[in-house]
Amino acid sequence: MKQRKKICVLGLGYIGLPTAAMFATHGHEIIGVDVNPEVVEALNRGKIIIEEPYLDIMVQAAVTSGNLIGQTKPDYADVFVIAVPTPIKPDKTADMSYVVSATESIVPFLQKDNIVILESTSPVGTVNELLIPILSQSGLVMGEELYVAHCPERVLPGRILIELVENNRIIGAVNQKSAELVKELYKTFVRGDIFLTDATTAEMCKLMENTYRDVNIALVNEVAIICEKMKVNVWEIIDLCNKHPRVNLHKPGPGVGGHCLTVDPYFIIEKVPDLAKIIFLSRETNNYMPEFVVEKITNALKHVSEPKKITVLGATYKPDIDDVRESPILKIIDLLIKNNFKINLYDPYVKSHPCLERDLYKAVEGSDLLLLAVNHQQFKSLPFELIIKQMRTPIIFDTRNFYDPNYLQKIGFDYILLGKGNSSE
Repeated sequence: MKQRKKICVLGLGYIGLPTAAMFATHGHEIIGVDVNPEVVEALNRGKIIIEEPYLDIMVQAAVTSGNLIGQTKPDYADVFVIAVPTPIKPDKTADMSYVVSATESIVPFLQKDNIVILESTSPVGTVNELLIPILSQSGLVMGEELYVAHCPERVLPGRILIELVENNRIIGAVNQKSAELVKELYKTFVRGDIFLTDATTAEMCKLMENTYRDVNIALVNEVAIICEKMKVNVWEIIDLCNKHPRVNLHKPGPGVGGHCLTVDPYFIIEKVPDLAKIIFLSRETNNYMPEFVVEKITNALKHVSEPKKITVLGATYKPDIDDVRESPILKIIDLLIKNNFKINLYDPYVKSHPCLERDLYKAVEGSDLLLLAVNHQQFKSLPFELIIKQMRTPIIFDTRNFYDPNYLQKIGFDYILLGKGNSSE
Protein backbone atom coordinates (compact mmCIF):
# COMPACT_ATOMS: atom_id res chain seq x y z
CA MET A 1 0.00 0.00 0.00
CA LYS A 2 1.04 3.61 -0.55
CA GLN A 3 1.98 5.68 2.49
CA ARG A 4 -0.94 5.78 4.94
CA LYS A 5 -2.65 9.18 4.91
CA LYS A 6 -5.17 10.84 7.16
CA ILE A 7 -7.92 11.98 4.82
CA CYS A 8 -10.86 14.22 5.66
CA VAL A 9 -13.76 13.70 3.23
CA LEU A 10 -16.37 16.46 3.32
CA GLY A 11 -19.81 15.35 2.14
CA LEU A 12 -21.06 11.79 2.67
CA GLY A 13 -23.51 11.47 -0.19
CA TYR A 14 -23.50 9.35 -3.33
CA ILE A 15 -19.87 10.26 -4.10
CA GLY A 16 -18.28 11.21 -0.80
CA LEU A 17 -19.26 8.12 1.18
CA PRO A 18 -18.12 5.54 -1.42
CA THR A 19 -14.88 7.48 -1.87
CA ALA A 20 -14.30 7.61 1.89
CA ALA A 21 -15.03 3.89 2.23
CA MET A 22 -12.75 3.05 -0.68
CA PHE A 23 -9.81 4.96 0.79
CA ALA A 24 -10.50 3.46 4.24
CA THR A 25 -10.60 -0.15 3.03
CA HIS A 26 -7.28 0.47 1.31
CA GLY A 27 -5.59 1.36 4.57
CA HIS A 28 -5.97 5.11 4.95
CA GLU A 29 -7.35 6.81 8.06
CA ILE A 30 -10.58 8.57 7.09
CA ILE A 31 -12.69 11.21 8.78
CA GLY A 32 -16.02 11.44 7.03
CA VAL A 33 -17.66 14.82 7.55
CA ASP A 34 -21.30 15.68 6.96
CA VAL A 35 -23.50 18.46 8.31
CA ASN A 36 -26.38 15.98 8.68
CA PRO A 37 -26.08 14.34 12.14
CA GLU A 38 -28.22 11.40 11.00
CA VAL A 39 -25.72 10.56 8.26
CA VAL A 40 -22.81 10.74 10.72
CA GLU A 41 -24.62 8.70 13.37
CA ALA A 42 -25.51 6.01 10.83
CA LEU A 43 -21.93 5.90 9.56
CA ASN A 44 -20.49 5.41 13.05
CA ARG A 45 -22.84 2.44 13.46
CA GLY A 46 -21.54 1.02 10.19
CA LYS A 47 -24.82 1.81 8.43
CA ILE A 48 -25.71 3.81 5.31
CA ILE A 49 -28.84 5.77 4.39
CA ILE A 50 -28.39 5.62 0.61
CA GLU A 51 -28.81 2.59 -1.60
CA GLU A 52 -25.83 1.39 -3.60
CA PRO A 53 -24.81 -2.22 -4.26
CA TYR A 54 -22.22 -3.52 -1.75
CA LEU A 55 -21.62 -0.08 -0.23
CA ASP A 56 -23.12 -1.19 3.09
CA ILE A 57 -20.64 -4.08 3.30
CA MET A 58 -17.67 -1.85 2.49
CA VAL A 59 -18.72 0.84 4.97
CA GLN A 60 -19.26 -1.70 7.72
CA ALA A 61 -15.82 -3.20 7.08
CA ALA A 62 -14.18 0.25 7.07
CA VAL A 63 -15.88 1.32 10.32
CA THR A 64 -15.16 -2.01 12.03
CA SER A 65 -11.48 -1.73 11.12
CA GLY A 66 -11.32 1.70 12.75
CA ASN A 67 -10.21 3.34 9.51
CA LEU A 68 -13.46 5.28 9.01
CA ILE A 69 -15.24 7.52 11.49
CA GLY A 70 -17.92 10.17 11.03
CA GLN A 71 -17.96 13.73 12.35
CA THR A 72 -20.05 16.83 11.77
CA LYS A 73 -16.97 19.06 11.59
CA PRO A 74 -13.55 18.66 9.92
CA ASP A 75 -10.27 18.05 11.72
CA TYR A 76 -6.54 18.15 11.00
CA ALA A 77 -5.55 15.81 8.19
CA ASP A 78 -3.03 15.26 5.41
CA VAL A 79 -5.63 15.42 2.66
CA PHE A 80 -9.01 17.15 2.36
CA VAL A 81 -11.48 15.87 -0.24
CA ILE A 82 -14.49 18.10 -0.95
CA ALA A 83 -17.41 16.06 -2.28
CA VAL A 84 -20.40 18.21 -1.40
CA PRO A 85 -23.42 18.89 -3.66
CA THR A 86 -23.42 21.58 -6.35
CA PRO A 87 -27.14 21.89 -7.10
CA ILE A 88 -28.78 24.14 -9.63
CA LYS A 89 -30.69 27.22 -8.51
CA PRO A 90 -34.11 28.22 -9.89
CA ASP A 91 -32.40 30.64 -12.29
CA LYS A 92 -30.34 27.70 -13.65
CA THR A 93 -27.05 28.92 -12.19
CA ALA A 94 -24.80 26.85 -9.93
CA ASP A 95 -25.38 26.93 -6.19
CA MET A 96 -21.81 26.88 -4.90
CA SER A 97 -22.72 27.60 -1.29
CA TYR A 98 -21.91 24.05 -0.15
CA VAL A 99 -18.48 24.18 -1.77
CA VAL A 100 -17.82 27.58 -0.21
CA SER A 101 -18.90 26.41 3.26
CA ALA A 102 -16.86 23.21 3.03
CA THR A 103 -13.76 25.07 1.85
CA GLU A 104 -14.07 27.72 4.54
CA SER A 105 -14.52 25.03 7.20
CA ILE A 106 -11.13 23.44 6.49
CA VAL A 107 -9.06 26.65 6.41
CA PRO A 108 -8.37 26.61 10.21
CA PHE A 109 -7.01 23.06 9.89
CA LEU A 110 -4.72 23.54 6.89
CA GLN A 111 -1.01 22.93 7.40
CA LYS A 112 2.09 22.93 5.23
CA ASP A 113 2.18 20.05 2.68
CA ASN A 114 -1.57 19.40 2.91
CA ILE A 115 -3.51 18.41 -0.19
CA VAL A 116 -6.98 19.79 -1.06
CA ILE A 117 -9.02 17.98 -3.73
CA LEU A 118 -12.32 19.17 -5.13
CA GLU A 119 -14.39 16.23 -6.40
CA SER A 120 -17.68 18.11 -6.66
CA THR A 121 -18.70 18.83 -10.25
CA SER A 122 -18.31 22.59 -10.64
CA PRO A 123 -18.46 25.39 -13.22
CA VAL A 124 -15.31 26.15 -15.16
CA GLY A 125 -13.04 28.37 -13.08
CA THR A 126 -14.15 27.15 -9.65
CA VAL A 127 -10.70 26.07 -8.44
CA ASN A 128 -8.92 29.25 -9.53
CA GLU A 129 -11.69 31.77 -8.86
CA LEU A 130 -13.44 30.30 -5.81
CA LEU A 131 -11.32 27.71 -3.99
CA ILE A 132 -7.89 29.32 -4.15
CA PRO A 133 -8.98 32.74 -2.77
CA ILE A 134 -10.55 30.96 0.22
CA LEU A 135 -7.65 28.56 0.74
CA SER A 136 -5.19 31.47 0.52
CA GLN A 137 -6.59 32.70 3.84
CA SER A 138 -4.47 29.95 5.42
CA GLY A 139 -1.34 31.90 4.48
CA LEU A 140 0.07 28.89 2.66
CA VAL A 141 1.54 29.25 -0.82
CA MET A 142 -0.58 27.43 -3.42
CA GLY A 143 1.34 24.69 -5.24
CA GLU A 144 4.35 24.97 -2.93
CA GLU A 145 3.01 24.59 0.61
CA LEU A 146 -0.60 23.64 -0.19
CA TYR A 147 -1.35 21.34 -3.11
CA VAL A 148 -4.71 21.82 -4.83
CA ALA A 149 -6.48 19.85 -7.54
CA HIS A 150 -9.84 19.02 -9.11
CA CYS A 151 -10.49 15.29 -9.53
CA PRO A 152 -14.10 14.97 -10.72
CA GLU A 153 -15.98 11.75 -10.12
CA ARG A 154 -17.00 9.80 -13.22
CA VAL A 155 -19.23 7.06 -11.83
CA LEU A 156 -22.70 5.70 -12.47
CA PRO A 157 -25.12 5.09 -9.58
CA GLY A 158 -25.64 1.37 -9.20
CA ARG A 159 -22.02 0.76 -10.26
CA ILE A 160 -20.17 3.30 -8.11
CA LEU A 161 -17.80 0.93 -6.30
CA ILE A 162 -16.89 -0.84 -9.54
CA GLU A 163 -16.35 2.37 -11.49
CA LEU A 164 -14.37 4.10 -8.74
CA VAL A 165 -11.79 1.39 -9.23
CA GLU A 166 -12.01 0.65 -12.95
CA ASN A 167 -12.73 4.02 -14.59
CA ASN A 168 -10.04 6.36 -15.85
CA ARG A 169 -9.61 9.54 -13.82
CA ILE A 170 -8.70 13.10 -14.72
CA ILE A 171 -6.71 15.19 -12.28
CA GLY A 172 -6.56 18.90 -12.94
CA ALA A 173 -4.18 20.70 -10.60
CA VAL A 174 -2.76 24.12 -9.93
CA ASN A 175 0.72 22.86 -10.85
CA GLN A 176 2.59 19.68 -11.77
CA LYS A 177 3.63 18.81 -8.22
CA SER A 178 0.05 19.02 -7.00
CA ALA A 179 -1.06 16.79 -9.86
CA GLU A 180 1.59 14.15 -9.15
CA LEU A 181 0.80 14.05 -5.42
CA VAL A 182 -2.92 13.62 -6.06
CA LYS A 183 -2.24 10.97 -8.69
CA GLU A 184 -0.14 9.01 -6.20
CA LEU A 185 -3.01 9.16 -3.70
CA TYR A 186 -5.69 7.93 -6.11
CA LYS A 187 -3.43 5.12 -7.33
CA THR A 188 -4.24 3.60 -3.93
CA PHE A 189 -7.33 2.05 -5.51
CA VAL A 190 -7.76 3.31 -9.10
CA ARG A 191 -6.85 0.67 -11.67
CA GLY A 192 -7.85 2.80 -14.66
CA ASP A 193 -5.49 5.29 -16.27
CA ILE A 194 -5.00 8.64 -14.53
CA PHE A 195 -4.53 11.64 -16.80
CA LEU A 196 -3.03 14.93 -15.61
CA THR A 197 -4.02 18.40 -16.77
CA ASP A 198 -4.78 21.85 -15.35
CA ALA A 199 -7.78 22.50 -13.11
CA THR A 200 -9.80 24.49 -15.64
CA THR A 201 -9.46 21.80 -18.30
CA ALA A 202 -10.53 19.11 -15.81
CA GLU A 203 -13.60 21.15 -14.87
CA MET A 204 -14.61 21.53 -18.51
CA CYS A 205 -13.98 17.85 -19.25
CA LYS A 206 -16.38 16.72 -16.55
CA LEU A 207 -19.09 19.10 -17.73
CA MET A 208 -18.65 18.03 -21.34
CA GLU A 209 -18.87 14.32 -20.53
CA ASN A 210 -22.39 14.76 -19.20
CA THR A 211 -23.32 17.44 -21.73
CA TYR A 212 -22.40 15.03 -24.53
CA ARG A 213 -24.91 12.51 -23.21
CA ASP A 214 -27.59 15.13 -22.61
CA VAL A 215 -27.27 16.49 -26.15
CA ASN A 216 -27.43 13.03 -27.68
CA ILE A 217 -30.46 12.05 -25.62
CA ALA A 218 -32.13 15.30 -26.71
CA LEU A 219 -31.46 14.35 -30.31
CA VAL A 220 -33.28 11.02 -30.04
CA ASN A 221 -36.05 12.55 -27.92
CA GLU A 222 -36.63 15.07 -30.70
CA VAL A 223 -36.55 12.29 -33.29
CA ALA A 224 -39.04 10.30 -31.20
CA ILE A 225 -41.49 13.20 -31.35
CA ILE A 226 -40.89 13.54 -35.09
CA CYS A 227 -41.42 9.79 -35.59
CA GLU A 228 -44.78 9.94 -33.84
CA LYS A 229 -45.82 12.70 -36.23
CA MET A 230 -44.58 10.71 -39.23
CA LYS A 231 -46.22 7.45 -38.03
CA VAL A 232 -42.98 5.46 -37.78
CA ASN A 233 -41.19 3.65 -34.95
CA VAL A 234 -38.17 5.47 -33.51
CA TRP A 235 -36.95 2.29 -31.77
CA GLU A 236 -36.68 0.39 -35.04
CA ILE A 237 -34.93 3.37 -36.62
CA ILE A 238 -32.40 3.52 -33.77
CA ASP A 239 -31.77 -0.22 -34.02
CA LEU A 240 -31.16 -0.07 -37.76
CA CYS A 241 -29.10 3.13 -37.68
CA ASN A 242 -26.86 1.72 -34.95
CA LYS A 243 -25.86 -1.10 -37.29
CA HIS A 244 -23.78 1.53 -39.08
CA PRO A 245 -20.20 1.35 -37.73
CA ARG A 246 -20.00 5.10 -37.05
CA VAL A 247 -23.47 5.67 -35.56
CA ASN A 248 -24.41 5.20 -31.92
CA LEU A 249 -27.78 6.77 -31.22
CA HIS A 250 -28.94 6.91 -27.60
CA LYS A 251 -32.43 5.90 -26.45
CA PRO A 252 -35.39 8.26 -25.98
CA GLY A 253 -37.43 8.41 -22.80
CA PRO A 254 -39.79 10.49 -20.67
CA GLY A 255 -37.06 12.98 -19.81
CA VAL A 256 -33.59 13.20 -18.31
CA GLY A 257 -32.89 13.03 -14.58
CA GLY A 258 -30.15 12.73 -12.02
CA HIS A 259 -27.84 15.30 -10.52
CA CYS A 260 -25.39 15.27 -13.45
CA LEU A 261 -27.08 15.35 -16.85
CA THR A 262 -29.79 17.79 -15.79
CA VAL A 263 -27.36 20.13 -14.06
CA ASP A 264 -23.90 20.09 -15.64
CA PRO A 265 -24.91 21.56 -19.03
CA TYR A 266 -26.25 24.62 -17.23
CA PHE A 267 -22.81 25.20 -15.71
CA ILE A 268 -21.54 25.74 -19.26
CA ILE A 269 -24.57 27.79 -20.31
CA GLU A 270 -24.10 30.00 -17.25
CA LYS A 271 -20.60 31.00 -18.37
CA VAL A 272 -21.26 31.52 -22.10
CA PRO A 273 -25.04 31.79 -22.70
CA ASP A 274 -24.60 33.39 -26.14
CA LEU A 275 -22.41 30.55 -27.38
CA ALA A 276 -23.92 27.42 -25.81
CA LYS A 277 -26.86 27.29 -28.23
CA ILE A 278 -27.02 23.55 -28.94
CA ILE A 279 -26.48 22.77 -25.27
CA PHE A 280 -29.32 25.10 -24.26
CA LEU A 281 -31.72 23.73 -26.88
CA SER A 282 -30.92 20.18 -25.76
CA ARG A 283 -31.84 21.07 -22.20
CA GLU A 284 -35.09 22.60 -23.47
CA THR A 285 -35.91 19.46 -25.46
CA ASN A 286 -35.26 17.10 -22.57
CA ASN A 287 -37.15 19.34 -20.15
CA TYR A 288 -40.15 19.20 -22.47
CA MET A 289 -40.45 15.41 -22.49
CA PRO A 290 -42.57 15.15 -19.29
CA GLU A 291 -45.08 17.53 -20.88
CA PHE A 292 -45.08 15.45 -24.06
CA VAL A 293 -45.80 12.29 -22.06
CA VAL A 294 -48.68 13.98 -20.24
CA GLU A 295 -50.09 15.21 -23.56
CA LYS A 296 -50.07 11.64 -24.88
CA ILE A 297 -51.75 10.32 -21.74
CA THR A 298 -54.42 13.01 -21.95
CA ASN A 299 -55.09 12.12 -25.58
CA ALA A 300 -55.19 8.38 -24.84
CA LEU A 301 -57.82 8.89 -22.14
CA LYS A 302 -59.92 11.59 -23.80
CA HIS A 303 -62.92 9.24 -24.10
CA VAL A 304 -62.60 7.81 -20.56
CA SER A 305 -65.03 9.08 -17.95
CA GLU A 306 -63.95 10.99 -14.86
CA PRO A 307 -62.25 10.49 -12.48
CA LYS A 308 -59.32 9.25 -14.55
CA LYS A 309 -56.70 7.24 -12.69
CA ILE A 310 -53.07 6.63 -13.70
CA THR A 311 -50.75 4.03 -12.19
CA VAL A 312 -47.13 5.10 -12.56
CA LEU A 313 -44.52 2.36 -12.51
CA GLY A 314 -41.27 3.82 -11.25
CA ALA A 315 -40.18 7.30 -10.15
CA THR A 316 -36.39 7.14 -9.90
CA TYR A 317 -34.30 8.84 -12.57
CA LYS A 318 -32.78 5.54 -13.74
CA PRO A 319 -33.59 1.85 -13.18
CA ASP A 320 -32.72 -0.29 -10.17
CA ILE A 321 -31.61 2.51 -7.84
CA ASP A 322 -33.37 4.64 -5.21
CA ASP A 323 -32.18 8.03 -6.49
CA VAL A 324 -34.99 10.42 -7.45
CA ARG A 325 -32.86 13.56 -7.83
CA GLU A 326 -34.19 15.65 -10.73
CA SER A 327 -36.28 12.70 -11.87
CA PRO A 328 -38.52 13.62 -14.83
CA ILE A 329 -41.08 11.13 -13.53
CA LEU A 330 -41.75 13.34 -10.52
CA LYS A 331 -42.46 16.17 -12.97
CA ILE A 332 -44.84 13.91 -14.89
CA ILE A 333 -46.70 13.05 -11.69
CA ASP A 334 -46.98 16.72 -10.73
CA LEU A 335 -48.30 17.62 -14.20
CA LEU A 336 -50.84 14.79 -14.11
CA ILE A 337 -52.10 15.91 -10.72
CA LYS A 338 -52.43 19.49 -12.00
CA ASN A 339 -54.52 18.07 -14.87
CA ASN A 340 -56.86 16.42 -12.33
CA PHE A 341 -55.72 12.84 -12.82
CA LYS A 342 -55.72 10.56 -9.78
CA ILE A 343 -52.26 9.04 -9.35
CA ASN A 344 -50.92 5.91 -7.72
CA LEU A 345 -47.16 5.41 -7.78
CA TYR A 346 -45.66 1.96 -7.47
CA ASP A 347 -41.88 1.79 -7.03
CA PRO A 348 -40.14 -0.67 -4.67
CA TYR A 349 -37.05 1.57 -4.56
CA VAL A 350 -38.77 4.81 -3.53
CA LYS A 351 -38.92 5.37 0.22
CA SER A 352 -41.66 7.99 0.34
CA HIS A 353 -43.96 9.99 -1.93
CA PRO A 354 -47.52 11.30 -1.39
CA CYS A 355 -48.79 9.03 -4.20
CA LEU A 356 -46.78 5.95 -3.23
CA GLU A 357 -48.68 2.68 -2.90
CA ARG A 358 -46.70 -0.30 -1.63
CA ASP A 359 -49.15 -2.94 -2.84
CA LEU A 360 -49.08 -3.49 -6.61
CA TYR A 361 -52.68 -4.66 -6.86
CA LYS A 362 -53.98 -1.70 -4.88
CA ALA A 363 -51.87 0.58 -7.09
CA VAL A 364 -53.54 -0.70 -10.26
CA GLU A 365 -57.06 -1.12 -8.88
CA GLY A 366 -59.51 0.89 -11.02
CA SER A 367 -56.67 2.33 -13.10
CA ASP A 368 -57.22 3.61 -16.63
CA LEU A 369 -53.59 3.62 -17.74
CA LEU A 370 -50.42 1.91 -16.62
CA LEU A 371 -47.43 4.19 -17.27
CA LEU A 372 -44.14 2.34 -17.48
CA ALA A 373 -41.91 5.26 -16.53
CA VAL A 374 -38.79 3.50 -15.21
CA ASN A 375 -37.57 0.17 -16.52
CA HIS A 376 -36.72 -1.45 -13.17
CA GLN A 377 -35.82 -5.07 -13.79
CA GLN A 378 -38.52 -6.05 -11.28
CA PHE A 379 -41.13 -4.62 -13.66
CA LYS A 380 -40.13 -6.91 -16.53
CA SER A 381 -42.18 -9.87 -15.33
CA LEU A 382 -45.20 -8.26 -13.68
CA PRO A 383 -48.35 -10.44 -13.47
CA PHE A 384 -50.16 -8.61 -16.27
CA GLU A 385 -52.91 -11.21 -16.58
CA LEU A 386 -53.88 -10.44 -12.97
CA ILE A 387 -53.23 -6.71 -13.28
CA ILE A 388 -55.58 -6.30 -16.23
CA LYS A 389 -58.43 -7.71 -14.13
CA GLN A 390 -57.89 -4.92 -11.56
CA MET A 391 -57.86 -2.07 -14.08
CA ARG A 392 -60.88 -0.13 -15.31
CA THR A 393 -59.34 0.65 -18.71
CA PRO A 394 -56.56 -1.70 -19.90
CA ILE A 395 -54.03 0.70 -21.44
CA ILE A 396 -50.25 0.49 -21.08
CA PHE A 397 -48.00 3.38 -22.07
CA ASP A 398 -44.44 2.10 -22.39
CA THR A 399 -41.92 4.97 -22.41
CA ARG A 400 -38.87 2.69 -22.50
CA ASN A 401 -39.63 0.05 -25.17
CA PHE A 402 -39.50 -2.41 -22.28
CA TYR A 403 -42.38 -4.77 -22.94
CA ASP A 404 -43.46 -7.23 -25.60
CA PRO A 405 -46.41 -5.52 -27.29
CA ASN A 406 -47.63 -8.77 -28.90
CA TYR A 407 -48.08 -10.45 -25.53
CA LEU A 408 -49.75 -7.44 -23.92
CA GLN A 409 -52.13 -6.95 -26.84
CA LYS A 410 -52.93 -10.65 -26.87
CA ILE A 411 -54.16 -10.57 -23.27
CA GLY A 412 -56.25 -7.46 -23.92
CA PHE A 413 -54.12 -4.37 -23.36
CA ASP A 414 -54.10 -1.33 -25.61
CA TYR A 415 -50.33 -0.80 -25.97
CA ILE A 416 -48.82 2.65 -26.54
CA LEU A 417 -45.09 3.08 -27.18
CA LEU A 418 -43.25 6.37 -26.85
CA GLY A 419 -41.81 7.32 -30.24
CA LYS A 420 -44.05 5.08 -32.33
CA GLY A 421 -46.72 6.72 -34.46
CA ASN A 422 -50.17 5.21 -34.17
CA SER A 423 -51.94 5.27 -37.53
CA SER A 424 -55.31 5.47 -35.73
CA GLU A 425 -54.49 8.79 -34.08
